[in-house]
Amino acid sequence: MAVAVFAITGALMASRKQMDIFGFVMLGTVTGVGGGSLRDLLLGVPVFWVSAPSYVVTCVTAAALTYFLAHLVQSRYRVILWLDAVGLALFAVLGAQKALTVEAVPIIAVVMGVMSSTFGGIIRDVVSGEVPLLLRREIYVTAALAGSVVFVAMVAGFGLDIRIAGASEFICCFAVCGFALQFGWSLPIYKSLPERTQEEFEELGVLSKEDES
Repeated sequence: MAVAVFAITGALMASRKQMDIFGFVMLGTVTGVGGGSLRDLLLGVPVFWVSAPSYVVTCVTAAALTYFLAHLVQSRYRVILWLDAVGLALFAVLGAQKALTVEAVPIIAVVMGVMSSTFGGIIRDVVSGEVPLLLRREIYVTAALAGSVVFVAMVAGFGLDIRIAGASEFICCFAVCGFALQFGWSLPIYKSLPERTQEEFEELGVLSKEDES
């Protein structure tokens, strides 16, 4: 399900860029398997879709169907944002759980959850010439981080059942993304301070170069 959801977001992005069906399949596939591939490479385990080609078939099928159905969607970018929220919540669980399975320490499991859930979208955005997930105002990486922390804390910290932890992570991550999209939430951005006036420098006891000379 996670792979299919991200593959659809990649295909919808291809529709916005007016690509042909091969562009749909390419963008859908790299989006669907990108995050999990990076996770497996970093953890030193077999890449999931190489040993189970059905994941690639899922990506190709989802992307091809989107090629024929994308015109029915009114606001494709809005749909991409909401599907991204679903994909993030699903892949954050998968990434963190796989890291815990190979006995990675909790903080690495959290990092793997974040990377698994965001890297596919980053590849999609870079390839299609959009602003990457990491640079958007919408809260995505923060949501993935919050969800991964919740999951790892419940499993590794409190020893709770993985199904309860997974459901809690999904609710947490999707809720943060959903509220951010609905109400326009975003983290504070950096704003440079205005330059000080000569009067302010004088109040601080700092002489200008002309005064020093």
